[in-house]
Amino acid sequence: MERWRGYEAAPGWGRSVVTIGVFDGVHLGHQETVGHAVKRARDLGVQSVVVTFDPHPAEVVRPGSHPAVLTEPARKAELLEQLGVDVLCVIPFTLEFSRLSAEAFVHDVLVEHLHATLVVVGENFRFGHRQAGDVALLERLGRTFGFGVEPAPLIANDGTVFSSTYIRACVDAGDVTAAAQALGRPHRLDGVVVRGDRRGRELGFPTANVLTDRHAAVPADGIYAGWVVRHGTQRLPAAISIGTNPTFAGRERRVEAYVLDFDGDLYGERVAVEVVTRLREMRRYDGLAPLVAQIAADVEQTRDALA
Repeated sequence: MERWRGYEAAPGWGRSVVTIGVFDGVHLGHQETVGHAVKRARDLGVQSVVVTFDPHPAEVVRPGSHPAVLTEPARKAELLEQLGVDVLCVIPFTLEFSRLSAEAFVHDVLVEHLHATLVVVGENFRFGHRQAGDVALLERLGRTFGFGVEPAPLIANDGTVFSSTYIRACVDAGDVTAAAQALGRPHRLDGVVVRGDRRGRELGFPTANVLTDRHAAVPADGIYAGWVVRHGTQRLPAAISIGTNPTFAGRERRVEAYVLDFDGDLYGERVAVEVVTRLREMRRYDGLAPLVAQIAADVEQTRDALA
């Protein structure tokens, strides 16, 4: 997959099938839209292009409103590549770009640079300054400039439409099972293993303290079963603690993973933590003995959950 920074990087090529969106999470709805674009591009013998934005448009238009991020940029690119996308075009989202009218966006980006022959978007797609453009306007502009528009259906389960906003709400509530159903895979946190207080080692359960991005969508405080992924492919079962560690009057919220049956050093490694299921809420214990007993029980419950 080719990766461009800015639509101006487009070479002098032929026509393309384009799909547009933030695609945070690359959830089942996104997969339907992108997959349809990829299939149509192959049918037409042209390149498939995913247009996305960085940073998140909300942070530029309303500073301080950056939503929790489900997939960091590198992971998003990896997931899109797995869907068979030919080109990922990341447009730097600036205030100036945000003021581009819907008509100017279509002319400058889709027509002049990407030479779109077909544009595939979700049914609820909005674009242009103040999100003034919708699918109906895109279709009218398509007739003017000579490209087709195919809306992709929204994906829902029991009446709930899968969206990045919905998944963020699930993660924030600790319902990682519902989040996984919408994502099509477990929710994942990426980060570097840093040194913590080393209390886990003293208790007989050394943990990897994973430093995540400040905007990462971190699940609600609690104990979870999941996986630590090393080197992109090695998946190790883990009991995961998310919270402030109230037994030790902690104040800093952390993501700590005890990797089962692992004898090694993860410090400095970049890993992924896949959160599969929530085992219990975070609790405060009066003394080390009940805490250690509970951790041991959590480990056994993790084995059962991941078996």
